[in-house]
Amino acid sequence: MTTRPDVFGSVHLGYLVVETEKFTDWRRFGTDAIGMHHDDLSRDLMRFRLDDHACRFLLRRGPAEDVVALGWHLDDHTTFERIEARVRAHGVPAVAGTAEEAKLRGVERLLRFPGPKGIAQEIYTTPLTSSEPLRMRASGWVTGDSGMGHVAITSARPALMRGYFDTVFDARLTDYIDETIGGVKLKIRFLRVNERHHSIAVAAVQGLPIDPVRTRVQHVNIQAASLDDLARSYRRVHELGFDMALSVGQHTNDKELSYYARTPSGFEWEVGWNPLVIDESTWEPGTHQGISIWGHTPVGRTILDRLGQFRLGARSLLHPEKTVPALSGAGIPDD
Repeated sequence: MTTRPDVFGSVHLGYLVVETEKFTDWRRFGTDAIGMHHDDLSRDLMRFRLDDHACRFLLRRGPAEDVVALGWHLDDHTTFERIEARVRAHGVPAVAGTAEEAKLRGVERLLRFPGPKGIAQEIYTTPLTSSEPLRMRASGWVTGDSGMGHVAITSARPALMRGYFDTVFDARLTDYIDETIGGVKLKIRFLRVNERHHSIAVAAVQGLPIDPVRTRVQHVNIQAASLDDLARSYRRVHELGFDMALSVGQHTNDKELSYYARTPSGFEWEVGWNPLVIDESTWEPGTHQGISIWGHTPVGRTILDRLGQFRLGARSLLHPEKTVPALSGAGIPDD
């Protein structure tokens, strides 16, 4: 039996593409509140930077108010070709990005293919760097071998989603969290593709095939370089009048200190600091009860918000979640 080459460790979350009509609000949120570097490209395009990479967030004008693509930085062309071969071998269409699309994302050699919940997956090898000095309110952000952070996605088909990221990127299960929020029981699966505790988190309502979140992505995370950066951005979010979703707290599994703000598009934005780094030689998956050791208190949440979530969950039954069965296998059941 031939074992396929493993690409784990050679994959890193590199950028996100957001579609929005709220450019003015996003500019204030990303630059003045969170503290990232901002570049206007045109009336319909802008970018945020965290480091010397030319692009970490590409915002394009459109109605989705959501994350529409994830970009994955691969270590080399061999890894690129292995992943491309996997996708095509399963009969899934993969399209090379145009030179203009690659330039906007600050990358060379771009390939796009379908992903869960309609979020396009894009892979690339060489990121373009910028010599322009960073203009940021933050002292810096942690990227490097861990990638630029993580995304969390709610799903009514969590086994298929886990199967997808295993098939494409050889993702490994880090751990689980069992949590009850507003009387709803959730199981959250944390998947890693490198030393970062997780690059993808998949949250599902236990026992019910519903999705209580409007957006395809529930939250996006970036990692602050210092505790002072986290505290200062938390204060700026409040002072500038942006909604806070969860106050500062510490997670049970990766021990990250963080808070969650609401973006102008509606999904949440987590700024974190000091999560643990996985040691592959010793790590064993486990289950934690509750997302937080302390803090992460909901801010300004009312009964109307909870009713709205239940309505969204009920509505999701009428609109089946987009999956990519050919790349998901039979799905990976819980261990």
